[in-house]
Amino acid sequence: MGFVVLVGSLSVHEAAHAWTADRLGDPTARLLGRVSLNPAVHVDLIGTIVFPLIAMLTNLPLIGWAKPVPVNTRNLRDPRRGYVLVAAAGPASNLALAVLAAVIWQAVRPSALQDASMVSGGPLVELLLTAIVVNVLLAVFNMIPIPPLDGGNVLGGLLPYQLAVSYDRVIRPWGFVILYGLMLSGLLSTIMLPIAHSILSWLL
Repeated sequence: MGFVVLVGSLSVHEAAHAWTADRLGDPTARLLGRVSLNPAVHVDLIGTIVFPLIAMLTNLPLIGWAKPVPVNTRNLRDPRRGYVLVAAAGPASNLALAVLAAVIWQAVRPSALQDASMVSGGPLVELLLTAIVVNVLLAVFNMIPIPPLDGGNVLGGLLPYQLAVSYDRVIRPWGFVILYGLMLSGLLSTIMLPIAHSILSWLL
């Protein structure tokens, strides 16, 4: 169930990037069919399949990524501000999904779950709980300020231009190496889980 929720949530995430870019003046992703909830147009072999399976097998947080949405910043009406908004749209869509799932969960959960524990309450309750947890984890993971994650792109758009250029030149080539290092060392969980738990405690 978790893997299915993850793939669906990643599809919403990438579609949000594509839709936002299109609304802000860049039709590149729309012309490539990326303004879509169809997982087939967003799946990345490593990020959507292999990495989540490793996470499930090793009890790491269930996270992943999909094929990046191409954005031509020259088409954006305000390139720097627009790129920040496009980057932030993905994590924002995951938080919106988590809030929506939490609202529905609050409405349908059985009385046995009044303490908001993770006790089994039927397939629908389990699906909603999974959607809440997965989308919160995706939002927190993607806002880590390391390119190519959305948080790195948001930070790059907020920094003064020359500092942003230096940050991108120094950090981006090593982004995936840094992320794998954080994951294998356990620091990724140390960074993510306190933030995720805070959001989950509010939602649940």
